[in-house]
Amino acid sequence: MGSDTPYFIGIDVGTGSARASLVAQNGEIKASSTKDTITWRDKHDHRIFEQSTNNIWEQICTAVKEVLKESNVPATAVKGLGFDATCSLAVSDFNANPITVTKGSDIGQNGDRNIILWADHRAEKEAELINSTGSIVLNYVGGTMSLEMEVPKILWLKKHMDPSLFARCQFFDLPDFFTYKATGDSTRSFCSTTCKCSFVPDKGWQPDFFERIGLGELIDDGNWRQMGTAHGRVQTAGSPVGQGLSRQAAEELGLVEGTAVGSGLIDAYAGWMGTVAARYTENGQLSAVLPSLDESRHRLAAVAGTSTCHIVQVMTKTLFQSREGVFVKGVWGPYKDAAFPGWWMNEGGQSSTGQLIDFIITTHAAYPELKERAKQEGKAIHTVLLDVLEKLRHENHVDTYTELTKHIHFYPDFHGNRSPIADPRMRGSIVGLELESSIADLARKYYLTLEAIALQTRHIVEALNTAGHDITSLYMSGGQAKNVVMMQLFADTCDIPVVLPKSHSEAVVLGAAMLGRIAAEGVKVGEDMWKIMVEMTPAGTLVAPGASSKVKKLLDAKYKIFRETIDIQNRWRQEIEEASR
Repeated sequence: MGSDTPYFIGIDVGTGSARASLVAQNGEIKASSTKDTITWRDKHDHRIFEQSTNNIWEQICTAVKEVLKESNVPATAVKGLGFDATCSLAVSDFNANPITVTKGSDIGQNGDRNIILWADHRAEKEAELINSTGSIVLNYVGGTMSLEMEVPKILWLKKHMDPSLFARCQFFDLPDFFTYKATGDSTRSFCSTTCKCSFVPDKGWQPDFFERIGLGELIDDGNWRQMGTAHGRVQTAGSPVGQGLSRQAAEELGLVEGTAVGSGLIDAYAGWMGTVAARYTENGQLSAVLPSLDESRHRLAAVAGTSTCHIVQVMTKTLFQSREGVFVKGVWGPYKDAAFPGWWMNEGGQSSTGQLIDFIITTHAAYPELKERAKQEGKAIHTVLLDVLEKLRHENHVDTYTELTKHIHFYPDFHGNRSPIADPRMRGSIVGLELESSIADLARKYYLTLEAIALQTRHIVEALNTAGHDITSLYMSGGQAKNVVMMQLFADTCDIPVVLPKSHSEAVVLGAAMLGRIAAEGVKVGEDMWKIMVEMTPAGTLVAPGASSKVKKLLDAKYKIFRETIDIQNRWRQEIEEASR
């Protein structure tokens, strides 16, 4: 392939792997490579999840070299690359050497374990302190800061680290670390700083907030050196970082020094970028109209893997009730310029979805039987579970799985609630249990888990629309998008169409590649960014709501019970706390 044909590389750093994809200008993925990354847990503390930027970078480099080799595309043909990553806290010194974040004698010293993963919940007390301040910062995270965000984790590090070691730390949201690693330029992105690091839209860092919570040293006479930016030195998605790839990074990646690097996005936002501009097929027919940028405000992107993030954007001029974006209680944001200049975004989320499905399956007494049956039949375990459900449906003379499980009620917050309650203390529950541990019982619980995730998605969509959004469709990406039964549940439960991407696994990395093209072409205006998204996003498939009136009534009743379960859990917790005083 000639070097006159431009290509772009997207790099997606997920919870358990790093992926590189080589993408053509029309969005066609020419080659992909995925490499597993290491996560360390603490057997004495279930809250701890740690990773290593060295390990991830090594895997990125291997993956990039593999896609170049597989595609036979020369490095000179790669005109830009973009990074997305999880919203995890990476810590280095000012020479980019990793600094250990593990509690103990080595904390603050140079060492590989320098990432506190997004799922890490060690900073609960720090988040409680932050949420007691009443700061303006909290207005832009739905009123409550999550312990999964970066400032609570930085405060936890300060409490456990020698002050002289803390002073030599740089703190990055993970996407910004990798643009820094690639270019040597530490300029941060609006996406990472506003969404996860308490940088207030149009107002910048809030010194009084940092002083009040005990992180006054980060102010640094207004230079904010440890946080990497002062107001005015933050970049929108895809804008070129520094002078492009540094010599060292280019050598390690097998690319050309100076290749454009776009300012990064958190993985969920890259998933938004890689899905919401899609046309779609319905009943085999491709939609005739190209989506406009204004249409994006009606499309909620749901990036569903280990957890699920829900992203929607809105332009200030479309709002009647506010000139500062849509403020939604319990939903993060509004964040200005996180992806498009001048646009505001909100982010809802579920802390555990794919992880919850796996947990329910693998901890059930019938799991060994399920694995053996799947092996014997040459099927995936999810397919076997659907076979069992289908048999149960026939035996019980009902039309749907929802009818099969109508008297069991599942609440899914096993890992706390991210949206729209924003309470890490929320816990899961199942009402309607029987003395049964068969594979049939496992199949029912599997379906109930899918149903509960769908009911919670409805809760999030309703919260967004009640506050002022106008969401009329759900654009999926991530592993859950290949679960057809689950996607139909989403459409039926939320009563809006669900659009599935051409490839459930490639939407996020495609969004990262778009950042590379935006940087290479010097695109600065939202309309032009949108045109690139439309051109590069493959058509999806629309799943329309299809519940019968009987099932719709059941789902509405189950949603009412779902909401009542929240109230009951809060009341019970309060009663126990009062009894414990």
